[in-house]
Amino acid sequence: MSLDVSPALLEQAERGEVDEAAFVDCVRTSLPYAWEMISSLVAQLKVDGGSFADNQTPPPDEQARGQLLRALASDAIRGALQRHFGVRLAFQNCHRVAVFPLDSSVDETLTRFTSVRSQVMNQSPEFRDC
Repeated sequence: MSLDVSPALLEQAERGEVDEAAFVDCVRTSLPYAWEMISSLVAQLKVDGGSFADNQTPPPDEQARGQLLRALASDAIRGALQRHFGVRLAFQNCHRVAVFPLDSSVDETLTRFTSVRSQVMNQSPEFRDC
């Protein structure tokens, strides 16, 4: 299971629309490693400025890696995180998370980061089984 959904949140979903703030809180508590990674990158981007902030350090264990994969592979989770933090998220390999501002001036940088060429260039044997 990727999220620890409370009975109250499940009831909301069964009735119709889910409060996005409640969903984001569920993500925060269910995927703490992924949340902290994205939060720290957003803070880094705000402090340092620039076109993006990224993480290149592999997660400490498979549980943490799984959290990143669940957070970024789910359109709903990824979209909610992007709206909550006001950024665009990008993902390479099994751990390289990047945050980009919503500013269109970084579109070219985001396109390069998410390109097939960048994916190929960021491969290494130690990531083969991640």
